[in-house]
Amino acid sequence: MVRDLQREAPADERTLESLVRSAAETVPGAQYAGITITGPSHLETPSATGRYPAVLDGIQRQEGEGPCLSAAWEQHTIRIDDLAADARWPRYRREALRQTPIRSVLSFRLFSSKRSAGALNFYADQTHVFDSESLEVGLTFATHLALAWNISQRDKQFRSALVSRDIIGQAKGMVMERFGIDAVEAFELLKKLSQQSNTPVAELAQRLVGSHRLARKRRAH
Repeated sequence: MVRDLQREAPADERTLESLVRSAAETVPGAQYAGITITGPSHLETPSATGRYPAVLDGIQRQEGEGPCLSAAWEQHTIRIDDLAADARWPRYRREALRQTPIRSVLSFRLFSSKRSAGALNFYADQTHVFDSESLEVGLTFATHLALAWNISQRDKQFRSALVSRDIIGQAKGMVMERFGIDAVEAFELLKKLSQQSNTPVAELAQRLVGSHRLARKRRAH
C-alpha cells in the first residue's frame, strides 16, 4: 500500500477518502471512520464515512475536549470500550451520548506539530468491539494515511508556490513596463512595497495583478 501511495503522488482528496473508507471496512469492529485535523483556532473533518465522525468532531470543537483531540495532541492511541462508562472527557461524553449512538471509539495520531495535529478515528454503536486486532490493523491504516496526508500537503504547498511564482512574475512584468526598469529592480521594488505595507510579496503581487485586470475590463467596456 505504501508503494501504491508513492506511485500515486501527488495524493489528492480522493486518495484520502478511499483510504478512510477502506479503513472503516477493514478494521475489526469499526462502523465509521474519520480524520480529525485540529489547530489553535480550528477543528475540521476533511474525510469521513457516515455523519457521526463530523458530529463528534463538532462536539470536540465546542467542548474543547475528546478522544480524537487527546490522540492528536497528547497520546498516540486511545481506545474507549464503553463511552457511557468512560470518565476522561465528561463534557464530550455527555454530548456524544445525547447526539449519537456511538459507544466505542478508537483513535490514532496521524501527525503532530507546533500548529496542527491530526488523528484517524474509528467508531461503533456497540460497546467493547475493538480488540488487539483492531489496534494492529488500525495502526497500519494510520501509518498509511499519515503518509498520504504528508504527500497531499506537500503537493498543495508545491502548487501554491507555483501559483505565487506566476503571480509575482506577472506583477514584476507590470512594474518593469510601468517604470522602465529591469526584472531585478522590479522585484526589489515589490519587496520594498511589501515591507512598507507589511504585506507578503505574493499577496501584494496578487493585488497588483487583480487591479490591473480590473482596470483593463473597465477600459474594455
